[in-house]
Amino acid sequence: MQTDIRQAIETALRELGLNEVDFVVEHPAEIGHGDYACNAALAAAKAAGQSPRAIAEQLLAKLSGKINEVEKIEIAGPGFLNFYLTRLWLADQTAQINEAGEDWGKNNSWQGKVVIVEYTDPNPFKELHIGHLVPNALGESLARLFMFAGADTKRVTFQGDVGMHVAKAVYGLKINGETAVAGFDASALGKAYAAGSTLFETDEAAAAEIKALNKIIYQRSDEVINELYDYGKKVSLEYFEQVYAVLGSAFDHNFFESVTGLVGQKLVTAHIGDVFEKSDGAVIFKGEDYGLHTRVFINKEGLPTYETKDVGLIQCKEEWSQAVTGKSFDLTITVTGTEQQEYFKVTTKASSLLQPELAGKVELVPNGMLRLSEGKMSSRTGNVVRALDLISDVSAAAITRARDEVFVNNPNLASSVAVAAIKYAILKIAAGKDIVFDLKQSVSFEGDSGPYLQYTYARIQSVLEKAQSSGVAKYPSGQSAMPNDPYQIEKILYRFPEVITEALVERAPHKVVTFLTELASSFNTFYAQEKIADPSDEYASYKVELAKAVGQTLKNGLWVLGITAPERM
Repeated sequence: MQTDIRQAIETALRELGLNEVDFVVEHPAEIGHGDYACNAALAAAKAAGQSPRAIAEQLLAKLSGKINEVEKIEIAGPGFLNFYLTRLWLADQTAQINEAGEDWGKNNSWQGKVVIVEYTDPNPFKELHIGHLVPNALGESLARLFMFAGADTKRVTFQGDVGMHVAKAVYGLKINGETAVAGFDASALGKAYAAGSTLFETDEAAAAEIKALNKIIYQRSDEVINELYDYGKKVSLEYFEQVYAVLGSAFDHNFFESVTGLVGQKLVTAHIGDVFEKSDGAVIFKGEDYGLHTRVFINKEGLPTYETKDVGLIQCKEEWSQAVTGKSFDLTITVTGTEQQEYFKVTTKASSLLQPELAGKVELVPNGMLRLSEGKMSSRTGNVVRALDLISDVSAAAITRARDEVFVNNPNLASSVAVAAIKYAILKIAAGKDIVFDLKQSVSFEGDSGPYLQYTYARIQSVLEKAQSSGVAKYPSGQSAMPNDPYQIEKILYRFPEVITEALVERAPHKVVTFLTELASSFNTFYAQEKIADPSDEYASYKVELAKAVGQTLKNGLWVLGITAPERM
């Protein structure tokens, strides 16, 4: 509908001799001011040499009766045009939502295209902490938005399985007496990394050993170290999969620095002299030539740096895409911390010079930091909050808050609610901004929380069951079965596909969160004011269909956010 109104306005402007007017068609801040509003008259007034009001009156004359689904158009303020949709069109949206079901809100804007979304990116030999929950939630939602748009979407992670952090952890394992034969778990890896990091900074002899160990791990030149390393990596990956299962993420592929580093080093070495240059025993990329930072890609020891590993990653993604989809990727998105933005510009520029066919296909979506009351975490010191521990704490808080046996007797539901609480708290904030996690607010069932959205959906399912058992008949078509004036919630429902499109284009899942929260609030107001499942009410059938449409919209929207929609709560 938004597109139809825009096209009608563009036609009217051309008929008035006003071309290339930059205007917007959007929803008014107040529902009572119409379903859509347009500033075309204000935007065209200066070029036309007329007042906005005069232009608005001419547009009104041109548009009246031209858009079938628009019941009336009014001029407001200095020259805004407010559009009111017909009662029948709004009612028809309810029917279309229920007919579309799980496909409601989907579009084909990325149909036939391959999109690789890289996110979470935990490093083996470290525990997955709450900082990883931010890119996980954001990346999962972005992947689902692309899926909703018809893309062949691939979820991947990129993991640092080599480097100084691994050397510190393996050193820590050695001094802690851990062996592959005896076995150890992920928590032992966390302790080993903290121990190795501390010694690296406080003990010169230990630091020298760790540096030597780093090269041994790269070269795989020591069988005992290889055995310890391989087992530690296996433990890490199995642990990550356990956390992913709780979070509702399933990755198609894991890329590793041990592989991409070799690929990147080969690319960099082949382009010394045209893209890279030698400097003081290292190989650098002169970013200053492109308004960026100069960075080292191969260090003095001949080892690839993070920059080279990331350049190699782009090539590995391309080769993997060709192997699994039969074509080049159309876009690869990396979700990572805001502090990486300038660094990412350097590696992306270097990659574009090495692989010009992939230029413009690499994008970063920054994520902010998740903060708790104790402040910033540090895996170096071991003072971290593990992701699973936070989920457990939020689960316990949800059970306490609800005081309902359904939670006590169903730990999976409690975990689902906890994940919803955490993801909502992350995704309601625009990408790139820091998040302050408030545990009490996160488990609220009264608004502005993931559990509130889940509870509203479950309430609707209960209402639908009650309607069926009380004998409310299926809604018959025809205006007589519905009230003359639309319910407020009908003026929100139809906007869902627009919100989905905006959220994808702007890489902004927070817009979906805002919409769903408004929708749930409107439904709960509707529920408080109306008897929905009363068979004696002449509008009962329509109300039930409307409730069903709201439930479907909530379910689809929650899916986009990576949040489950429980049938009972």
